[in-house]
Amino acid sequence: MKSVEQLGYRVTVGDVAAQAGIDVNIAQQQLLALASDAGGHLQVAESGEIAFQFPQDFRTVLRNKFWRLKLQEWWEKVWRVLFYIIRISFGILLLASIVLIFVSIAIILIAINSSRDGDDSGGSSNSGGGFIFVPRLWFGPNWYWFLYWDDNDYYNQRRQRSANLKDNQYNFLEAVFSFLFGDGNPNANLEERRWKTIATLIRNNQGAVIAEQVAPYLDEISRQEEEYEDYMLPVLTRFNGYPKVSPQGELVYHFPDLQTTATQYRPQGIVSSLKEQLWKFSQASSGQLMLAAGLGVANIVGAIILGNLLQDQTLVQSLGGWVAFVDVIFPLLLVYGIGFLTVPLIRFIWIKWRNARIEVRNQNRQERVAILNQAQDSIKQKLSFARQFAAETVIDQKDLAYTTESDLVEQELEQVDKIDAEWQKRLNESNS
Repeated sequence: MKSVEQLGYRVTVGDVAAQAGIDVNIAQQQLLALASDAGGHLQVAESGEIAFQFPQDFRTVLRNKFWRLKLQEWWEKVWRVLFYIIRISFGILLLASIVLIFVSIAIILIAINSSRDGDDSGGSSNSGGGFIFVPRLWFGPNWYWFLYWDDNDYYNQRRQRSANLKDNQYNFLEAVFSFLFGDGNPNANLEERRWKTIATLIRNNQGAVIAEQVAPYLDEISRQEEEYEDYMLPVLTRFNGYPKVSPQGELVYHFPDLQTTATQYRPQGIVSSLKEQLWKFSQASSGQLMLAAGLGVANIVGAIILGNLLQDQTLVQSLGGWVAFVDVIFPLLLVYGIGFLTVPLIRFIWIKWRNARIEVRNQNRQERVAILNQAQDSIKQKLSFARQFAAETVIDQKDLAYTTESDLVEQELEQVDKIDAEWQKRLNESNS
């Protein structure tokens, strides 16, 4: 559906297969289904090639026809809200854990100090009365700074960064989630990028290529696969191509379905090789990551201190209330505190290992580009032979023999002059 919209609502199977990077047979099946459900039309050229014409409101037609699509759109909106709540919940849990831990520590310490002061002054009298001074101690973050972390000073600091660095748009709670779990797979669309690029390469070469041109966009290729060009089999299967053998016994690959287009095709620029993006630990700013790590350390240190204080169960029972509640959930607080620092550490090690493998694959693809650019005699011969099969068929409106947009009788009346001219041509040929 996206490909149909991007291509101007008039497409061929090859257009969609190349635009979306999907299997030619799947593209054909899905276009037929889409045309049937969304009120599309088939246009048949005199050469037998087929184009599909879709109305620009075909999404609305489908949405009104199928409740499942309405529910799917509704769920996507709901999920965006739910996922955002999930993302910020980890930051909220961290702050809640810190509050529970340090408030409990403060209550217990005040109670202990009060008990000691009472014992020290128990034997003396003071007619003027007295009071206990409790110094203002806070081991947690600066809450004023936290609540106003995006004030003018912060933005002034961001403006001073290098213009080449793309500033993130995370708030602190989102940054905590990014610190824990990262920002997703940077190569989630790798397969889509791969097949779209290969299809564009084939179309740029008018439907005929050699294996060395495709190799820089694939992954690992063994020596045996390189020798026999077995790595081309998935490409042939996806885009309905087949090999051609040159007089010298070299193979080139022909893709007739990608030679047919609904509009004049203009070659598009593509990358010289497929490049996988390296994984990043987080897209949050360094300040946000340091704050998240600092709060994680404060949380676990506080949990250790609180654990020692909670060992006095007599004191815990005498205080009751808040402290008793924290005593019950303390194992959860401790596990959360340990996990908050352990998960990012494990992820950091895993990213280093993963990026090393990605760099090797990217380097291998670059080496295949170098081999192609060297253009040895055998490669030049293969390229020359492949050009013999290069072609492009454009299904123009004037070349249509039939379309489902109107009645067959009406089409015959509209083309009566064309039919007469064809018969006259045949008569002249037979007389001559």
